[in-house]
Amino acid sequence: MIYHDTIVALATPSGAGAIAVIRLSGPEAITIASSVFQSVSGKDITKQKSHTLHLGHIVDDTKVLDQVLLSIFKGTNSYTGESTIEISCHGSTYIQQQIIQLLLRKGCRMAQAGEFTLRSFLNGKMDLSQAEAVADLISSDNEAAHQIAMQQMRGGFSNEIAKLREELLNFASLIELELDFAEEDVEFADRTQFNDLLNRIEFVLKRLIDSFAVGNVIKNGIPVAIVGEPNVGKSTLLNALLNEERAIVSEIAGTTRDTIEDELVIGGIGFRFIDTAGIRETKDVIESIGIKKTFEKIEQAQVVLFLIDSLQLIIDDENKLKIEIEKIKNQFPLKPLVVVINKIDSLNQEQKKSLSKKLAVINYSSLIKISAKENIGVDELKNKLLSFVNTGALRNNETIVTNTRHYDSLLKALEEIQKVKYGLQTNLSSDLMAIDIKQALYYFGEITGQVTNDELLGNIFANFCIGK
Repeated sequence: MIYHDTIVALATPSGAGAIAVIRLSGPEAITIASSVFQSVSGKDITKQKSHTLHLGHIVDDTKVLDQVLLSIFKGTNSYTGESTIEISCHGSTYIQQQIIQLLLRKGCRMAQAGEFTLRSFLNGKMDLSQAEAVADLISSDNEAAHQIAMQQMRGGFSNEIAKLREELLNFASLIELELDFAEEDVEFADRTQFNDLLNRIEFVLKRLIDSFAVGNVIKNGIPVAIVGEPNVGKSTLLNALLNEERAIVSEIAGTTRDTIEDELVIGGIGFRFIDTAGIRETKDVIESIGIKKTFEKIEQAQVVLFLIDSLQLIIDDENKLKIEIEKIKNQFPLKPLVVVINKIDSLNQEQKKSLSKKLAVINYSSLIKISAKENIGVDELKNKLLSFVNTGALRNNETIVTNTRHYDSLLKALEEIQKVKYGLQTNLSSDLMAIDIKQALYYFGEITGQVTNDELLGNIFANFCIGK
């Protein structure tokens, strides 16, 4: 249900702090605020200009609750597209609650999750994809996710979709016109130009759909599983990557019996590292459960780091490692596998020569030598991980899709466009092509909010925080 009353909510995180911001929005926002605000200069805030600040006190009858700074945004010149007041008060939770309760008694209603941004969308201040980008911007925790959210919030994605939709709509109008003159057998839509347009739309849709693979991992972080036999240094590597003692390190094999996860930003991209239990034959029930979880985590990971003890590699036959690499690659063929040779700091010169000979025989391209304990080669490993992410689109400021709802609509729009192309190639009647064109336009409209319903809006804005 859509409301048009005056709402209030805390716009800053809950809890005590230096400053808190309480936001009101709606037709009575300024009137209600004026009933509890006393300006130190005696001004009537209902008569003040938009985008002005006023120092004063929030007063409940004769009781002064706090000295505040009040911001006025009149009419459509606000985030929500309606009269808005923001009260910057001191960050005491008691003060926050007292002011909000006072405003509720004066006629405000407590805002629902995302209702301020919902009103912004309904009042035409932004389209639906831009509104969703607001939530992504708030939750962004690395440079890449922030960059994509900002690009979408500025309308980069929606502008691209809107342009395609407008061109397709123009041709749809000509097709519809042909239906009105069906008995005269005339063509208003140039079929060659129409085919060129469909090819261009198909190209753009495929590019946007392909970008989701990158956008999804940037938004949610790239899971990286660290696997290997017990006591090869997996926990030490996790600690070296994070630059903190996150995992327990011990000479006792099987110390890590459960998965340990933590996140790290490399080159503006979020990576989620998963330190797993060592893979070996064991009769220990608890350790067996940990090993089972290791394979589950490899399934969930997008990159696998296979850690090897350099001393053990020198002792073993090189074919053993080649077999293990092939085994993992065959089991998880779509996951990049990086072989990490650890503990090179413990090798003497003779052992280093022996290691180099063995690695030459193994001849695996994604192989890095490190010492997790001494932090040797860790930066090279980070760069290797970063190479698995296609950051070219980011550098070129291209549109990247991160939203599953958008991805689904793009797939459906592409399917309809391909139907129209087939119809054009097979001389399908205009009335049947018109149906597919309308369906494609529908899916374009779903992305930007030109086609919507209360259920869809409810699902989208329920994921927002209160106060935004």
